[in-house]
Amino acid sequence: MTLSEELSWRGFVNQTTYPNIKAIDGQPISFYLGVDPSADSMTVGNLAVVMMVRHFVEHGHKAYLLVGGATGLIGDPDGKSDERELKSLDEIANNKSKIADQYRLILSDQPFEMVDNYDWFKDFGYLEFLRDIGKNVPLSQMLGRDFVQKRLGEQGSGISYAEFSYALIQAYDFLHLHREKGVNLQVCGADQWGNSIAGVDLTRRITGDSVDVWSAPLVINKTTGIKFGKSEGGAVWLSADKTSPYAFYQFWLNVEDDNVEDYLKIYTLLSKDDIDNVLKDFSNNRSGRVAQKTLAYEVTKLIHGQDQAETQANIAKTIRGEAPIADLDSSALDTLRHEIPNAKVNLSDSVTATLHSCGLASSLTEARRLLAGNAVTLNGQKIDRDNFETSDFQNGVALIRRGKAYKDSALIEL
Repeated sequence: MTLSEELSWRGFVNQTTYPNIKAIDGQPISFYLGVDPSADSMTVGNLAVVMMVRHFVEHGHKAYLLVGGATGLIGDPDGKSDERELKSLDEIANNKSKIADQYRLILSDQPFEMVDNYDWFKDFGYLEFLRDIGKNVPLSQMLGRDFVQKRLGEQGSGISYAEFSYALIQAYDFLHLHREKGVNLQVCGADQWGNSIAGVDLTRRITGDSVDVWSAPLVINKTTGIKFGKSEGGAVWLSADKTSPYAFYQFWLNVEDDNVEDYLKIYTLLSKDDIDNVLKDFSNNRSGRVAQKTLAYEVTKLIHGQDQAETQANIAKTIRGEAPIADLDSSALDTLRHEIPNAKVNLSDSVTATLHSCGLASSLTEARRLLAGNAVTLNGQKIDRDNFETSDFQNGVALIRRGKAYKDSALIEL
């Protein structure tokens, strides 16, 4: 499969300046992707574009991955209704380091070069920049940007000169990398198309050379119609310190049936044949959720390693009653203690009191109603009795759940 065919099949084709997408199937191209260090981790939204980069590299193209130490000092205003809060130099340095580590993780053993635009901006004089670069950028072009119009409009909050100039700074990145590294292509998400085109125009005006942009579509949740990458707790991060491996795995495990095929193509490295086989099994038995299980395992393995993927898969099987809790090792049980409600109980305690103490029922009355309504599950089995038995506990632990939602589970221990 050629690169253009691969990207088309996986859903990575959106706007591009290439007249024909097969242009990327020819000789090796030096290209770059930029990410600003606005946080100390990328999100699953960023991950989609980095996965696209990996396909470019695997097909022989040369990648430059830019961590925006300079642009991070300003912050991209596109899509923002108000001015960003400025980051300190120490915070940006920490964020750059963490994002660089994530680049290395996702690209694995694939070759690429890391660059930082702070390196070429730190000694660039203000007057020199205005004279050599600003003189070549029409003000009408900058004023025409949608985010500028919104911020300057009647209901807008206004825009500072710094944020207004952001696109010009990013445009220079493309020019600099073209001159110094022979970069002829910028890849980006659809929301960066305007900034990227500014770089194409600046490079043409100053050098006379033609360079290109390839953008990937924003990943949209078909069920909600909004940008993919949020959970009930907010953004889903690649850093285990911000989104735990448990929450990360559960996020992918709980994606809707209508979206799972798209996500398998975008977020995993599985081949077309492998994905087709998974989807065939999935269509024959949707309740088995083999597509979601495969997706969760593969993405968790990529970001957190195979050991964590195995651990989280085992935990998920237990929570869903597909495997006995006795199969979980001490590390998996520790994960459950941190991730779901848990409580110590005695055999003399009632089930209803336990439901209440674990937060699975708002009151004893509700707990009794759940029990009477056959809505309580213990280790995957429905129960209607209000007492515990020794056999309910495996190695002293058990899982209790209210209703059908697996997130409404608690770990109880003797």
